[in-house]
Amino acid sequence: MASTLRWFAAFVIAFSLQPSFAAAKDVSVTFLLVNDADQMAGSSEMRGGYARIGAVVARERAERDHVIFAHAGDAISPSLMAGFDEGAHIITLLNIIKPDVFVPGNHEHDFGPEVFARRMGEAEFPVLAANLRDEDGNRIGAIADTRMIEADGVKIGIVGLTAEDSYQKSSPGTLEIAPALATGEDAAEALRAKGADFVVAVAHAGREVDRALFQSRAFDLILSGDDHDLMVFFDGKTAMAESKEQGEYVTAVDVRMGIEEKDGTRTLSWWPEFRPIDTAGVIGDSAVQAKIDEFQADLSKELDVAVGKTKTGLDSRRATLRTEEAAIGNLVADAMRAGTAADVAITNGGGIRGNRTYEPGATITRRDILTELPFGNVTVKLEISGAAILEALEHGLGDVENASGRFPQISGMRVTADLTKPAGERVEAVEIGGRPLDPGAVYTLATNDFMADGGDGYVALTKGHALINGRDGRLIANDVMAFVRSAGEVAPRPEGRITFLKGDAARAPKD
Repeated sequence: MASTLRWFAAFVIAFSLQPSFAAAKDVSVTFLLVNDADQMAGSSEMRGGYARIGAVVARERAERDHVIFAHAGDAISPSLMAGFDEGAHIITLLNIIKPDVFVPGNHEHDFGPEVFARRMGEAEFPVLAANLRDEDGNRIGAIADTRMIEADGVKIGIVGLTAEDSYQKSSPGTLEIAPALATGEDAAEALRAKGADFVVAVAHAGREVDRALFQSRAFDLILSGDDHDLMVFFDGKTAMAESKEQGEYVTAVDVRMGIEEKDGTRTLSWWPEFRPIDTAGVIGDSAVQAKIDEFQADLSKELDVAVGKTKTGLDSRRATLRTEEAAIGNLVADAMRAGTAADVAITNGGGIRGNRTYEPGATITRRDILTELPFGNVTVKLEISGAAILEALEHGLGDVENASGRFPQISGMRVTADLTKPAGERVEAVEIGGRPLDPGAVYTLATNDFMADGGDGYVALTKGHALINGRDGRLIANDVMAFVRSAGEVAPRPEGRITFLKGDAARAPKD
C-alpha cells in the first residue's frame, strides 16, 4: 500500500508542475485505450461493450486530428460466445471498429496456438507482439513487432508486448514468449534509432511488469492491460494508463507535443492530459450493435433454458472468488466432486468469470452456467498424495493479497490458514473426511484439466495420476448443470471450508 501511495503522490506532484514549451509547432495526439474486454455486450446493461467502445472511438476520431486507438488484449476469451466460436465474434466486431494497435493478452491463447494464429490472421487491423515467436523463432503470420505512425511531422513509435505469463494462465503451446522488459527496451531503442520522437509500449502485463517497464525509462507512454484496474500515472517523465475492463471506461490520453529543431538538433517536449471516459450513457455504434444483436439472437435459442434455482445468494465477482470461500465456488467444486465421485475437489477462483451476483430464489439457466464457466475446461480425476494436495493448497493461498486467480475453491475438505505468514507456509491445518490430511496417504481429487497440467502455477497437481484425463472428462459446465438439475434447488453458502486466522487484516492488499 505504501508503494501505491508513493506512486499517486508522485502523480499529484507531477500535475502541479507546469510544462515548458519552446517549440516551433505543437501537435496534439490522443491515445485511446481499452483492455480486458471479452464480453461483446459489456459486463452490465449500463456501461461497456463493443458498441459503446466503437461509438467512443468514432466520436474521438471525428473530433480530433490524430487518434491512436490501442487495445491491450484479452479480447477473444473468456466469454459465453467464445465457448461456441473460439472468439471469432470479437474479431468480427474489432474489424468494424479497427484498432490502430492490438496486442494479444494471455486469453488470446485459451484455445491453443492454432486457434490463436487463425484469429490473429482474421484481424483487419495491426497486431503487435515483439516478444512473441513460434517454436522456430519466426514471427507468426502478419503479427509485427512495432509500427511507426506520423502525426504532423512527429514520429510515434509503438511496440507491442504480449503477456509473458501466458504459460501459467493459458495455453500457448510451443509458442515462445520472451520477457517483456528486455524485448521492449530493445524495440524502443530500435524505434528511436529509426527516428521515433515519442515511444509507446502497449503491453498486456501485470503490475510488476508494468512497474519494470515504467522504471526502465525506455518509453514515454505505457498503455497496459491485465489488472482490470482504472489507473493513470505520470511522474513528469513517463506516463502510464490502464482502462479497467469490458469497455466500462475508454481511457483517453491527450498528449500535447512540441518539436523544436535548432542547430540540427531535434527536441520533443510533451505533456499528457488524462480523460477516463465512462461509457455509461453512451449510445452504441449502430453497425457494431447490429452485429452484436445477431450474435445474441443465436445464443438465446440455445441458452435461455432454466436448469434449476438457488435458495441462497451467489456472488461470482472477481474480488470474492479470488480472496475467500464463495458460495458459487462451493457449488462448482461440489459438482466436480460429485461428477467424478472424488474424495476432494479444487478449482481455481479465476476460472469462474460471471462477475455478478444472484439473489436468493434466482433461476439458474444454461446461459448463467456457461457465462460463469466460459473456458470450456473439463473435470479430471487424479489419484494424488496428501503431500501434493497440501503443496497445491499452499500455492493457491500464496498470493491472496493480489487477488490472484489461483485462489482455491474447494470441496470435501476444510483448510485453516494464516495469511500473515510467508507464502508457502500459510496452511495451518487440513481436514479431509473429518480427519487430518495424511501427507503419505493417497486421495482422489477432482480438478480442471488446466490446473492438472500445471496451469495457474499448480505444478503440484502434475504429480497426480490421471484416472479421468482431459480427453475423457466432461465439461465442468455440464457437471454443474447436471448437479443443479438433479437437485432442482441448490443452497450453497460459505460454511468454513476455508478459514483465515488473524482476521480480515491478514488479507488486506499489500500493493
